[in-house]
This record gives sequence, C-alpha cells and structure tokens, in this order.
Amino acid sequence: MKTIIFAITAFYCVHVQAQKNLKDKRVGKTEVTIVGEEFYINGEPTFKGRTYNGMKIQGLLPNSRMVQGIFDDLNDSTRHLWAYPDTKVWDPERNTNEFVKAMPEWKKHGLLAFTLNLQGGSPYGYSNKQPWYNSAIDSNGVLRKEYMMRLRKILNKADELGMVCILGLFYFGQDERVKDQEAVKKAVRQTINWLHRANYKNVIIEINNECSPGGYQHDILKPKGVHQLIEMVRGLKDENGHRYLVSTSYVGKNRPTPQVIAASDFLLVHGNGISNQDTLVAYYNEFKNLMGDKKMPIVNNEDDHFNFDKPQNNMLTSFQNYVSWGYFDFRKKEEPFETGYQSMPASWKIDTDRKNGFFGLLKKVTGF
Repeated sequence: MKTIIFAITAFYCVHVQAQKNLKDKRVGKTEVTIVGEEFYINGEPTFKGRTYNGMKIQGLLPNSRMVQGIFDDLNDSTRHLWAYPDTKVWDPERNTNEFVKAMPEWKKHGLLAFTLNLQGGSPYGYSNKQPWYNSAIDSNGVLRKEYMMRLRKILNKADELGMVCILGLFYFGQDERVKDQEAVKKAVRQTINWLHRANYKNVIIEINNECSPGGYQHDILKPKGVHQLIEMVRGLKDENGHRYLVSTSYVGKNRPTPQVIAASDFLLVHGNGISNQDTLVAYYNEFKNLMGDKKMPIVNNEDDHFNFDKPQNNMLTSFQNYVSWGYFDFRKKEEPFETGYQSMPASWKIDTDRKNGFFGLLKKVTGF
C-alpha cells in the first residue's frame, strides 16, 4: 500500500512540475516559418506585396553576418588581441550589450535576420590558423552557461523586434575543440533542447559554417555526414510538435549531397569569391537545379561584395534571382575600429560608409 501511495504522489509531483513548466514558459512574439520558397513571420510572408524595380521582395529574408555577438576568447595568450581601443581590455558582456543596443536600428532599415554562431567566425575576417578559443560548446559537447546567457539577451531582443536569428552551431577551426562525434551530437541536442525550453520560434539552424571535406575535423560535420545532424534537428520537437527549420552552408565548389537537399528546409550559400554577376547567377542556378522539384528558399548569408551605389551588385542580383542576401563586412588592414561586423572588437552601429551603403540600399529595396 505504501508503495502505491508513493507512486501516486511521485506521479502527481511530476505532473504538477510539468504544468508549472508550461505555465512559466516564455511567451514568444515572433515565429518564422516557410511556405514554398517564401519566409513567413507570424503567419504572413515577409514584406507582403512588396516589389522593387520589378523584383519580387515578398518572402525574402535579407540578413547580415553578425556571428560574433556572443564572442569570447578562452585562451589567455590571445585574449588581449580583442581589447577595445578606449578601455584597452576585452569585455564579452560589453560586446553583447552593444550588439543588442544596435539591433532596433538595423530593423528600422529592413534587416529581418542576422547570423550568429556558437563558435563565432574569424575575428580577422579570414584566418589560416585559429589559436583563439571561442566556443559556447565545451570539449564534451556541453553548453557553456555564460555564452548561453549572452545568447539569451540577443534572442530575446530579436523576438521583441520581430527579427530572425540564423543560428550556426559549429565553425571550422573551432570544431576540433569538441572531442569527438558523440560530443558533437550532444552539443546539437543540448542546443535544440535549450531553444525549445526557452520557446524561441524566431530561430533557424545552420549546422555548420561552410560544410567542406577539408575544413572540419569530425566526419559528421563534413559533406557526406552532415545530413545526419540535419535529420537529428528535424526530429527534436517540443511537446507541441514544434521543430526548428534547419540546413547547412556551402561556398566555392562545394555542393549539397542529395541527402542534405532531402533533409533541409532551405539552402544556405556563400557568395565570397564571386564578383561577376553572371557567375553569381550561374552559381545560384546550380543549387536550384540540384533541388529538382523540391521548392525551398535559398539564402546567401555571407557575401563580402559591396558596390551598393552601383546599379548592379551581388545584393540586387541575388534579389533578382529570388535569393535572400547577407552582408558580410570585416575590418581590413589599416581600417579604423568602426569598420566591419566580424572583426573583434566590433562596433555594432551603422557608422561607416560601407555599413550605410548596405543599410541604405536595403531600406530602399524593402520600403522600410
């Protein structure tokens, strides 16, 4: 009899706690979905009814590469490299707080999405070696609390503003800091479950930045294995059946396998290295041909070509071919602190000619 009473009491406690968790769950304001080739926010296509110079803008997801929003460096020997010019020290909390403060101005110019990554990106724009240690994921695949607290600040603000986060999980040069494939899988599960618990529905997932055979240490993050992680994310649903839209990104000559195309909800491409407009169109057409009869959006979420004052540029060519476009800007040699959004430390304001060029054209195209 005591055993039965104990079992009933335990069941009741679990049930009450489950109901409390549902009641206490954060109520989100923004939900991103996909219908065919269009992105929807809160049940309506983005930029509903909008065209620009004959181009269909409705359903697109213009974005900017802001991968360092939760950046830190756990390597004491390189941490000093990211010191702010005014304080002469690096401060990850300042970095995130200034990111959040800048977000409303981005949105006012029509920016609907930005890319973050749990392992950041090169703080120099491009790097052959990465001695710094920037990872929200520890060697065992466990999420670091301080990183996720910073991520929460950004996702909360994005949700409030009606913005979407393209959340990357792994970055080449940092993925080897996760010890093995089981730890990689654990990190994916922990991230998706963390997002579900916080009820974020304004997030789409990029498994890894530029999936390539030579860039990553773990086979499951390479072209022939990454579909397993995409399928894993698709299978991780919350109690109401919600799951996260997911893909991975490609650059150069790398192309998605049939398994990746079948499992993905959208395709991510990078336009780095392509300055000729005809070449860019041909690049997009290759991906469209690989999709066959499957209809899903194509998003270019990294492109370091500008020319925003010209009648033709990578951004406009992308929109003309119904591909969402993403601004990638970093500080080049001898350029001032304000330049770029990937170089550390970053100024997250719209405070250079290049930034103003991008946001000015975006505002014009989107009608914001």
